[in-house]
Amino acid sequence: MDSWASPSLLAAIVGTLMRVLTALCVLLGGAPALAEMADAPLQQQVKDFALGNAGTVGSARFEVEVGRLDPRLRLAPCEEVQPYLPAATRLWGRSRIGLRCLRGAARWNVFLPVTVKVFGPGLVATRALPVGATLTSADIAQAEVDLAEDASNALLKPDLVVGRVLARQIDAGSSLRQSHLQARQWFAAGETVQVVAQGSGFSVSGEGQALTAGTEGQPARVRTENGRVLSGLPVGERRLEVGL
Repeated sequence: MDSWASPSLLAAIVGTLMRVLTALCVLLGGAPALAEMADAPLQQQVKDFALGNAGTVGSARFEVEVGRLDPRLRLAPCEEVQPYLPAATRLWGRSRIGLRCLRGAARWNVFLPVTVKVFGPGLVATRALPVGATLTSADIAQAEVDLAEDASNALLKPDLVVGRVLARQIDAGSSLRQSHLQARQWFAAGETVQVVAQGSGFSVSGEGQALTAGTEGQPARVRTENGRVLSGLPVGERRLEVGL
């Protein structure tokens, strides 16, 4: 009798061994995450998903940089990976995209870091500027900037910048942001201010006495002529807006 096993028996043994190895791979953590995520089609799938869910900003140009998973992660091989947007996630600047395995030896779910850049026109500093500098037209220039690189809004119009004082140092070529500017004080406590109450399709204006200083971006309180105390946002020289 031949001492070699039959082909069918060998095939059965190999199949059993493969199933055992797959199970061990799952139990021990699977394939390295970096190898799993390095697949070019998957990278492109993630980029396309991010671009399709990042929204639009005028004529701005969007770019997506796909990050890397924690190298300590180990994932079981997967035949179909689905990108998704985690709840309350905005694809703007540094963000993340969820990846889940739909078909594989084991189901898994991970979050992949991405950076979404949004290029559009904005103002940049023409030279390094110190804290306390008063901006002039020579200090700024129009350029293409990454609108999403900072949580603070990019400044776009020169007339809203010239004459403002810097609250932070800024390097040459850096995008000017709202947080770079010192908040303006539109009125002092005790001054008479114009109060504009705005509702749906109408507005009512009157005068009042400021009970607190009117600093840009911070709520202020005024007392109207009939003694009513209102809270609103300072929006200009001796001007307060109240929402109804």
